[in-house]
Amino acid sequence: MSPAATARAYVPASRPPPAPGRGPAPGARGRPLLRSLRAAAPALAGYLLVRLVGLAFLARLAHAKGHGVWPTLATSWDSNWYLGIAEHGYAAELGTEVNANNLAFFPLYPLLIRAASAVLPGSRASAGLLLAVGCSFIAAWGVYAVGARLHGHRTGTLLAILWGLLPVAAVQWLGYTESLFTALCAWSLYAALTDRWPVAGLLASLAGLTRPTGIALAAAVTLTALLAAHRTRCSRALAGALLAPLGWLGYVAWVGARVGRPDGYFAVQRLWKNEWDGGRATLLELRQQLVYEPRPHLFVLAVSACLVLAVVMYALSLADRQPLVLLVFTGAMLVVVLGSAGVYFPRARFLLPAFPLLLPLAVSLSRAPRARLAIVLISATLLSTWLSAYMLLIWPGPP
Repeated sequence: MSPAATARAYVPASRPPPAPGRGPAPGARGRPLLRSLRAAAPALAGYLLVRLVGLAFLARLAHAKGHGVWPTLATSWDSNWYLGIAEHGYAAELGTEVNANNLAFFPLYPLLIRAASAVLPGSRASAGLLLAVGCSFIAAWGVYAVGARLHGHRTGTLLAILWGLLPVAAVQWLGYTESLFTALCAWSLYAALTDRWPVAGLLASLAGLTRPTGIALAAAVTLTALLAAHRTRCSRALAGALLAPLGWLGYVAWVGARVGRPDGYFAVQRLWKNEWDGGRATLLELRQQLVYEPRPHLFVLAVSACLVLAVVMYALSLADRQPLVLLVFTGAMLVVVLGSAGVYFPRARFLLPAFPLLLPLAVSLSRAPRARLAIVLISATLLSTWLSAYMLLIWPGPP
């Protein structure tokens, strides 16, 4: 099916206009949302089940090692950076210390932590963790919505479950930004697929305030919205295109103004040893881990496998002729993540929001016999559960 035919295949069904002189019936505005939630219920139940299995194993292993589960989930590594920003704000200058400037972390999640902690009992860490877990369900709902929109209910359900079974899926229930970012990406992509361009642009702008890779979503929405505006002369599409990059560009500009130099944000990233080199460092590390390292660390080996598989899945996505907005988003994510010369081992986590890469697998599994599907899902649950616990409790670095 051509991209144009694909776009035509997903035009929303028209609804009859309301009777003259009468507004919508009471509660009518909320009915599409309730219908969407009811349709997504099996996907959300499946997602909850696989994540609870992971949490139960993590809790048992943490107890055996003398660790607490709550500190592991709420106050480890990057969680502490976001909590520090929520409590004390951002650094006022660039400085020279390596891996020390908190301007590298985008502002939306710490702002939400501060707002949530003002109304929720408990600490800011608890508010941040509850926020991340809540966003994970909104994300799974959006992942389902994209899959169901393109290939039906069964595929959407499997897509959401597979997203919860990624090797680093435990991060979805950490005090990290991945769940919030994925939720914004999923619903922005869904809005683009249904021609709701201002909504797509607004959500892309918020994603640009959440993670550096928000630039990938901004590029996808801007490009496809501009093409839609050119094709249909639709001012709403043009508005979405203009909105999409504002969050990312706004934060980069604000950091530059704060530290007193136009390239301030990129100077901060250099202090974190995070520069874009076109993928040279990634290829060298892959070669080292997969060819020359006599005893590669298990977690780093898993990350390397995830990166290779992500490229393979993108090739399959191209062969499947996914809608352009999905292909641009996942392609840009791969370019940003694989093209970076920064720290290697978080790369699998950085790609966690690129859920459309799982679509070819979800479509294939939706056609599989039940016995084969059960074997695949059970095996994936065991592997994800074990690797996630290993990542959080045995691997000595951040996820």
